[in-house]
Amino acid sequence: MKNNLTRRAAIGKSIMATMAALAGNSMMMAHGAERVLDHSPTRKKLPFRISLNTSTLMAYKLPADQQIEMVAAAGFDGIELWMRDIMAYLEHGGSTQTLRHKLQAGPLVLENIIGFSQWCSDEASERGKAIEQLRKEMGIIAELGGRYIAAPVMGIKTLDRTQYDAYAERYLAILELEKETGVVPVIEIWGAGALNKLSDAAQITIATGHPKATILLDFYHLYRGGSDWDTLDCLNGRRLPVIHMNDYPAQPAREQLTDAHRLLPGEGVCPFDQVLPKLHDSGFRGGLSVELFNKEYWAGMDAPTLLKSSYDSTYKVVEHALGDRL
Repeated sequence: MKNNLTRRAAIGKSIMATMAALAGNSMMMAHGAERVLDHSPTRKKLPFRISLNTSTLMAYKLPADQQIEMVAAAGFDGIELWMRDIMAYLEHGGSTQTLRHKLQAGPLVLENIIGFSQWCSDEASERGKAIEQLRKEMGIIAELGGRYIAAPVMGIKTLDRTQYDAYAERYLAILELEKETGVVPVIEIWGAGALNKLSDAAQITIATGHPKATILLDFYHLYRGGSDWDTLDCLNGRRLPVIHMNDYPAQPAREQLTDAHRLLPGEGVCPFDQVLPKLHDSGFRGGLSVELFNKEYWAGMDAPTLLKSSYDSTYKVVEHALGDRL
């Protein structure tokens, strides 16, 4: 791993003459200028968007507007922002109109917003607070031109499988906010959280009976929670707007993995050659959003180099996995 990081750092130096212009080009991006990195026109067009979850840039402490500019400049198709970064930007005098303009200038699809609320709490009062929190956050997302917000199952420590109907009712309650805001909460699986299996998420989602109910998948979380790749294509891929893209190592054992173990696609053991064709054939045509929390990457690469590595590794994995489907 360290040798790989050293090589990337060395390669990164050779492209820094181009990428160092990012800060200066931020002003240009705001006026709709061309991207700093245009990927080769000889590359095959992929059926999935390559996007970035800004957790990947967390260590660099960039404000939301700069995150958008850098992700766009690196050539991504879409972005997932964190609500806390958006709120910090707004609290320091920024506006949703400015962020929306930057997204459009990218151009970037706003795949999803990462937010956290206690919508699944066993306490009715906590669920009520969560509804109000989500209503406010969804309103902001709508102003940005977004359509989705992540809804991890927070408020409970463990899943009681005798209470599927109750969980479905709680998910339905936040799904109903879509009528007011146009934004859909996407139930999210966490491999070490209360909702850690795809089968449980599917049970709850289907039980809502809501036509826009859907699931936020993540390759690391699916593996960490012990879900089976062989039945992944039981899902209707057309209903999945975005999937978190990452890899994971063979060691430590699955149950001992943490977010810090997430790897760039292709650097671990995730069977992408099996999984991505299944998703493609099930109808998935959404975004693959690179989501990393790897401290070794942060220590070994600056933000532009990590962005380039994230895009290039994802493209390579998808191209290889889909083969003749492209």
